[in-house]
Amino acid sequence: MPELPEVETVANGVHARVHGQIIDTVWTSNKPQTFKTPPDLIAETLTGSRIERVHRVGKTIVIDLVRGKKKAQFLVHLGMTGRLLVCAPEVPYPPHTHAVLSLTGGPTRKLQDLRFVDARRFGRLSVLSAEQTTKSEDKSYTGPGQEPLTISPEDFIALFRGRKTPIKAALLNQRLLHGVGNIYADESLFHAGIRPRRQAGRLTRAELTRLRQSLIDVLTHAIQLGGSSVSDYVDADGVRGFFQLEHRVYLRTGQSCLICGTAIQRILLGGRGTHFCPTCQR
Repeated sequence: MPELPEVETVANGVHARVHGQIIDTVWTSNKPQTFKTPPDLIAETLTGSRIERVHRVGKTIVIDLVRGKKKAQFLVHLGMTGRLLVCAPEVPYPPHTHAVLSLTGGPTRKLQDLRFVDARRFGRLSVLSAEQTTKSEDKSYTGPGQEPLTISPEDFIALFRGRKTPIKAALLNQRLLHGVGNIYADESLFHAGIRPRRQAGRLTRAELTRLRQSLIDVLTHAIQLGGSSVSDYVDADGVRGFFQLEHRVYLRTGQSCLICGTAIQRILLGGRGTHFCPTCQR
């Protein structure tokens, strides 16, 4: 499943190509698994709207829309194999295309399609409009947890205080930190020198401070390299990422640690494959 760096890369790429454009028409496949909001309501909300901004919140791509005085958001969760692609209208639709937004206008004045493609249909599309919230609520999508790239040291430490779950499982809890998945939890724990089975609530302040910085460093570097392409992930142009070439533990079971030479181990933790160095991580 695409994680924070992959979703950030896609969102940034889509924003650069489509912000300011008008959604002229909307086509959907009407496959029920794909839509959290009814397809007809999605089409009604999007058609005629201008794309103000495309950005990431957790693992969700958020497309901010405006039509007259009305504002809305189109939420795209890529799931396991989802792709959000920008291409010319004449490019043939790939298999498993579930939504096509035909765009006009904008800075480039080019006709473009924004297409959602998802072979396994674990991705989800929905809309959030002002009419769906009360005046006292924040009308913007904020995600389930805190943002790992901007969370303060004190707030990060507070997340894990008293928690008896393994630190790897805590990092994957989207209600604590949204956007972190298997790849970057493993890599960040390695860079911080912390074993994934250690109880989150027993980590010292110094260890949690080190883990926060490692997480930020790993995620930032992964974004710079366009994310990790270990399965179906590609960016808005259909290009694979390069961070998988930088992995120190993830999917390197039995290979020598690049720091100490010890064989990388793999265990199951909470049903998730977990990779670590038994020497460098304590």
